[in-house]
Amino acid sequence: MRRIVETGLKKPSAPHAWAMISNGTLHSVHVPIRPDGTIEDGTATQQAEVTLADLQATLEAAGATFEDVVLVQIYLTSLEHKAAVDAVYTRFFKEPYPVRACIAVSALPTPGTVIEIIMTATPSN
Repeated sequence: MRRIVETGLKKPSAPHAWAMISNGTLHSVHVPIRPDGTIEDGTATQQAEVTLADLQATLEAAGATFEDVVLVQIYLTSLEHKAAVDAVYTRFFKEPYPVRACIAVSALPTPGTVIEIIMTATPSN
């Protein structure tokens, strides 16, 4: 059984959902998009803040918290952004941290963005 999680974010232009629960596991993807549908195209810090706030809203919509997150995959257009992203990341996540990968890519599909996050969580409810 799977169901879409209504995140409050504007529907993506690409053919995908922002978040879905399948067999009790929450899967989601996040880019620096504000609830009004505009993209944050500022610094890596600003983009990370918006992206992680989106992730938080998704977790709350699914009845979960950051403690329920088991896997985070961060895609950055440059590893030069990693320190800035880590600084924001540790404001949202606390130890014990979830399993995480940080991957440098040449580009992301959303114009102007330097970060995309894929997250997997196991909500306890």
